[in-house]
Amino acid sequence: MSLSVVIITREEERDLPGCLSSIRDLADEVIVVDSLSKDRTGDIAKQFGAKVYERTFDDFAAQKQAATDLASSEWILSLDADERVTPELAVEIKRVLGTTTADAFDIPFQVWFLGSRLRFGGLGREHHIRLFRKRKGHFEGTQLHEGILVDGNLGTMTHAITHIPYRDINEYLSKMALYTDRAAQKRYENGIRFHAGHHLLPFWEFFMWVFLKFGILDGFSGILWAGLSSFHTWIKYAKLREMDA
Repeated sequence: MSLSVVIITREEERDLPGCLSSIRDLADEVIVVDSLSKDRTGDIAKQFGAKVYERTFDDFAAQKQAATDLASSEWILSLDADERVTPELAVEIKRVLGTTTADAFDIPFQVWFLGSRLRFGGLGREHHIRLFRKRKGHFEGTQLHEGILVDGNLGTMTHAITHIPYRDINEYLSKMALYTDRAAQKRYENGIRFHAGHHLLPFWEFFMWVFLKFGILDGFSGILWAGLSSFHTWIKYAKLREMDA
């Protein structure tokens, strides 16, 4: 069994060390495809022994597929810089890959925000396919959303990847500017136009996250996450409206 970990980056000098540390004893090879970072991302990756390549970003699926194509191992584990393989998952991967007949694995995620794990609000059951045989999987998707299409049998891992998408509120708001730009543009290109009903979506989303999906049980972090997510939706459709102005 050989395993390549592939990571795409752009100015990830703060998050990347934690990610690379978590797979130090797991990966036979680490491939980092960097989108022309101006910080120390590339240097940090090289210090951890990763093979670093530069590629202009076009969309997430293409970027991750490019990283996968550069890998030489039978198995691929795709990670983002703000994700960490838990020690328990690392042990499980080593144990399972040598004997499995599966071609890919669905892995549970633990999402953390402001120092707390979000167990409710729909995030407690988050899972994604991230581990797959190179010849059996490839990335597909849009500019905003990508996934791994698998031609084969799917297994499930028991242990989790830890995801820390935002260190604090400032980072959330900073990333939101980019994500809402892309989301509004994609909707506009697909022929979607703003209408009055879009005003109601943020209120519905907040109610759904906090009460229907029990985000309130995550306390302050859960309620704040719901509020920021709802604000994200509002800004996204406000930008869509602005494109019609």
